[in-house]
Amino acid sequence: MSGSDGLCVLLGTLVLSAGLTLVVFGFFSFFPPRKKNQAPDLTNKAATGAPVTMDTDEDDDCFEDSESEAMSSHAGKHSDTTKLGVGKAIAVLTSGGDAQGMNAAVRAAVRVGIYTGAKVFFVHEGYQGLVDGGDNIREATWESVSMMLQLGGTVIGSARCQEFRTRAGRTQAACNLVTRGITNLCVIGGDGSLTGANEFRCEWSGHLAELVKTGKISMEQAKFSSHLNIVGMVGSIDNDFCGTDMTIGTDSALHRIMEVVDAITTTAQSHQRTFILEVMGRHCGYLALVTALSCGADWVFIPEMPPEDDWEDHLCRRLTETRSRGSRLNVLIVAEGAIDKHGKPISSDMVKDLVVKRLGYDTRVTILGHVQRGGTPSAFDRILGSRMGVEAVMALLDATPETPACVVSLSGNQAVRLPLMECVQVTKDVTRAMAEGRFDDAIKLRGRSFENNWNTYKLLAHIRPPEDKSNFNIAVVNVGAPCAGMNAAVRSTVRIGIIQGHHMLSVHDGFEGLARGQIEPIGWNDVGGWTGKGGSNLGTKRVMPGKYMDEISLTISKFNIHALVIIGGFEAYTGSLELVAGRERYEELCIPLVVIPATVSNNVPGSDFSIGADTALNTITMTCDRIKQSAAGTKRRVFIVETMGGYCGYLATMAGLASGADAAYIFEDPFSIHDLEVNVEHLIEKMKTTVKRGLILRNEKCNLNYTTDFLFNLYSEEGRGTFDCRKNVLGHMQQGGTPTPFDRNFGTKLGAKAVLWLSDKLKECCRHGRVFANTPDSACVLGMKKRNLVFQPVSELKEQTDFEHRIPKQEWWLTLRPILKILAKYKIDFHYTEKAHLEHILRKRLSAEKKV
Repeated sequence: MSGSDGLCVLLGTLVLSAGLTLVVFGFFSFFPPRKKNQAPDLTNKAATGAPVTMDTDEDDDCFEDSESEAMSSHAGKHSDTTKLGVGKAIAVLTSGGDAQGMNAAVRAAVRVGIYTGAKVFFVHEGYQGLVDGGDNIREATWESVSMMLQLGGTVIGSARCQEFRTRAGRTQAACNLVTRGITNLCVIGGDGSLTGANEFRCEWSGHLAELVKTGKISMEQAKFSSHLNIVGMVGSIDNDFCGTDMTIGTDSALHRIMEVVDAITTTAQSHQRTFILEVMGRHCGYLALVTALSCGADWVFIPEMPPEDDWEDHLCRRLTETRSRGSRLNVLIVAEGAIDKHGKPISSDMVKDLVVKRLGYDTRVTILGHVQRGGTPSAFDRILGSRMGVEAVMALLDATPETPACVVSLSGNQAVRLPLMECVQVTKDVTRAMAEGRFDDAIKLRGRSFENNWNTYKLLAHIRPPEDKSNFNIAVVNVGAPCAGMNAAVRSTVRIGIIQGHHMLSVHDGFEGLARGQIEPIGWNDVGGWTGKGGSNLGTKRVMPGKYMDEISLTISKFNIHALVIIGGFEAYTGSLELVAGRERYEELCIPLVVIPATVSNNVPGSDFSIGADTALNTITMTCDRIKQSAAGTKRRVFIVETMGGYCGYLATMAGLASGADAAYIFEDPFSIHDLEVNVEHLIEKMKTTVKRGLILRNEKCNLNYTTDFLFNLYSEEGRGTFDCRKNVLGHMQQGGTPTPFDRNFGTKLGAKAVLWLSDKLKECCRHGRVFANTPDSACVLGMKKRNLVFQPVSELKEQTDFEHRIPKQEWWLTLRPILKILAKYKIDFHYTEKAHLEHILRKRLSAEKKV
């Protein structure tokens, strides 16, 4: 369930326990209108735009790859999407525990539903409101979801409902829906809430018959409401639902946890204390595991993988070794559902008593509790909720009486639909595996990415450096502009290199430092605490290596460098191309090298995401929240905000989605004076509603002539008498700040993956004690493509690169721009193509059961 790995596609049908035949589901991909000079879109890569979660390993998660067959009658079909919902009614409810990002999902479902011509209703207080009816079920308007995007929790409320568990309660809920003409239900909640929705749907015909018999509804009403369509979205901070890479709320919960960890670290260092943090996760250790990876914790307790029977001795030995190496603090992470091998709970107080009794360390316990559920949703959760909300409405409007209940899920960069009850069943299988002591199976059922997270954590926290050295020297260098997460990548690179037996070298000040010999050994303790630090501790410059080839070759020879890890943005990529080109003249450059993308611009070819982009996106989003708050207070005010990114419009587009902008101008989507006129007229009309404010984002190099000042003057003049204008240039604040959990974890995993790949390359290229690598695959960019971390030769990426504008020729996130416009109430033509895939998650479950 966790991670961003591949989904299984299994042909055929599956007969559910309710007697329904499972049909093939599909997903929608959205395409913006193509304009001249626009970078081509990548089909079927619509995504949330944040970090596909913390998990970005390999090619499989809860699913295993199989065959797929397109079976959709809608494939290639184009219809007027503004009329798809005419005559239909959709109800939206949130149930179970609240999670940040639920409001984004509600907002998107309401607005897209209205866009399609459907009536959309709020169901307040979850299933309780569905049973009680009355004012709990109210029609939603476009303005009613305004200023909802940045709010935590759920604005429409959530409540536990015992009545809905009874047949009579569900019959009353059916009556409340039928009398309002509602036959489409969108449920946002956990597995219990979604299971209840499916049961409600399966009983629907029986409820109708009973209501007709008792005279509560007419035969005409029963005929009109002959079937109920159900679509679920998973809202849970625990990320405990199999079938989706990330559930709504998980990323925000990690933000809250890391804020506490960073604050505790400072006081722990001051007093040389040991801190034990207990995080949520009664049945799933995802939050605890990712927190441990992101903060470099000394130990983590998770329910999926209990410690060995002698864990007390091992833990104390580990803490003692850490202190002996000069560390002034220890951090231990405990999931609330942590257990030992025999199923007995391991509490934070139990761990504290152990540390105090055996080691005498000053130890404190912090239980985070419900603070993890609160606060403002992260940019990722806002975009995830928006994407899921759009897809949920489309799934409802596309449903037929034969369509089973489905859940809208995130699969890498794709929004997909999966059979709801199958996902619920596999989620229960994980719990059963833990109850039966099959903990290895539980880890596997969680997904390969969860397993890779666990293995990466063990490498960094539990394995001692080997006594035997490899005699290979690996240098790590930062290139280009600094960004949050660079230090996490360096830390992981250094420590995994040491674990592999290599000698690690740090290069200061980029390629210029490499030319000048600013190189020194870097050890395990030297990178302690680096995961939470922004910027670049090694120093970085934009200088290219081309004019320093002589000096660089001499430095490589002098320090006997056998491999090079380059962490940076577009300069790192182009610099690696120059180094590869220099191999023809300089034999010293014939060494393996790998580029780890790290830039706020997210413009490195060969990777969908770059380290640092998520932190910058959150910085922009939070700033826009404050700006919108100011605009809401003064009213009739439009703010124009300039973002970084060079020619790449990633930050402007994603921040526009996350902050609810009215428009986002980018280079890849050319615009004219006519487009600007339409935007101004749109804002003038908006000022006539109850939402009297506007937010416009502009990528810094979107147009040579339509500058930020030009737009400010244009909007000020054309809006005179209706609204006034303000402008903000965010500048370098986007490159600073503390790394987000995603950037810490992403950097950690990329660094580890890069060194393991280099270790294999060094063995492959070493002959008689000498390293010689000049093949194309010995110089690669390590990037995330859809669900996979892949190594792509830099020379092969040249054809995919627009060097003039420093961007890839294809950018997957362009497919999200229509959603931005629709949610801003533009009446655009909404193209979609459905490619149906039946995606099961049975194979891994069955494989695990065979081992029992």
